[in-house]
Amino acid sequence: MGFPHTDSVELDRVERDRYELDRHELDRHELDPRACFFYERKARSQGYFHIAGVDEAGRGPLAGPVVAAAVILPHDLYVPGVDDSKKLTEARRDSLYHILTTNPSVQWAIGIVDVQTIDSINILEATKLAMQQAVEGLPSWPDYLIIDGVELKGYAVPNEKIIKGDQLSHTIAAASILAKVTRDRIMMEYSKDYPQYGFDKHKGYGTELHMETIHRFGPSPIHRMTFSPISKVKKNDAL
Repeated sequence: MGFPHTDSVELDRVERDRYELDRHELDRHELDPRACFFYERKARSQGYFHIAGVDEAGRGPLAGPVVAAAVILPHDLYVPGVDDSKKLTEARRDSLYHILTTNPSVQWAIGIVDVQTIDSINILEATKLAMQQAVEGLPSWPDYLIIDGVELKGYAVPNEKIIKGDQLSHTIAAASILAKVTRDRIMMEYSKDYPQYGFDKHKGYGTELHMETIHRFGPSPIHRMTFSPISKVKKNDAL
């Protein structure tokens, strides 16, 4: 089945069979299909054709990698339900991840930068590196990038920073879902190695539960030692 021909009936079947999700939730989260390709169409009007949306997951957490995704959708393909990943339930993200990544007409790639690199070059530079890895992993080289909140100055591919791009661009929203699901799954695996921290629950973000475990057990090997809450704990332990 070709993805460009996926309609709401087929989407409902996949959703019902895999996750038994409520159709009304999909309607509530949809981007407006009339507006969500504004930046893609603007780029095409300037002569670009292979336009990739890029987004990241994991800039804010105290532990784990930063992950980026790059996505090239077929021309103006609207995928019902795709939206800013933060607005979607875990089940919805997983379902859309499956739909996007199993369709051959959707080009995508992931970039992952580990904790050691984050601590070495800082989180912003690590985010840019992950984004570049994702772009360079795409099956086809893009000629233009639309990026959520980050500009890759001097990069080989012309690019545009879009504030809240995951809410304004369908392609960036698709990338946000792939990045978020990938990172969440990584953190779920880490929770098996370090069960005392509850990474499966908070994914490394600075929740009350997470901070309690850090103070109780100290930082783990996947904590970001240069981040203020972790460096303060480490400093206090040394006193």
